[in-house]
Amino acid sequence: MAETDLYAPVKRFLEKQGYAVKGEVRDCDVVARRGDEAPVIVELKTAFSLPLLLQGVDRQAMTDAVYLAFPPPKRRQLPDILKLCRRLGLGVLVVTGDFVEALADPLPYQPRRNVRRATLLLKEFAHRIGDPNQGGSTRRPRVTAYRQDALRLVSILKALGTTKVADLRAASGVARAAALLQNDVYGWFQRESRGIYALSPKGAEAAITYADVIAEIEAARQGDQSASVPAFAAE
Repeated sequence: MAETDLYAPVKRFLEKQGYAVKGEVRDCDVVARRGDEAPVIVELKTAFSLPLLLQGVDRQAMTDAVYLAFPPPKRRQLPDILKLCRRLGLGVLVVTGDFVEALADPLPYQPRRNVRRATLLLKEFAHRIGDPNQGGSTRRPRVTAYRQDALRLVSILKALGTTKVADLRAASGVARAAALLQNDVYGWFQRESRGIYALSPKGAEAAITYADVIAEIEAARQGDQSASVPAFAAE
């Protein structure tokens, strides 16, 4: 397929809506006019790409009505493509043979805040101890505040062996210790008897894999404890 193969169906699509259409006008692939309305510009590419996106943004200096036209992308890519184009105020025309479908119009982007996602983001940031993850790394699973709480329990069980839930909660300071042990999302704990837990083999491995995270957690806890002691108590 060539870009020229997209021109005829796009032209017919616009002409059916009352536009006069011409190709290759001042570096624009397609320009359409309807009465005294602002011109519509369509940029054609055989696949969605960064150059096509940059062309569309450049054409917005001449009109707000800019469309990008290309054949159907992979199904899983389409939602992200539409989200990006809408954010930039670009329209999208998908061309399948002689059929053209307008999937987005070039409207001003009006972001809608997701309060729940923003709240969860700030909550996770506030509760996470230190900075245990290297941005972009996939070396090991991401360390969340939830995983850090579980690692606190791993550290104590490694040191003390089989321990009661109440003692684990008191030693770790993790209020949700019982739920963490019962749910055992990571398979790190094993129930010895009612209210009593030990490390599982996977938990022993986690103590090694996340040794640096555990050390950072313990350092932070010791710092918090020393900060809570009045200065005169050391005299």
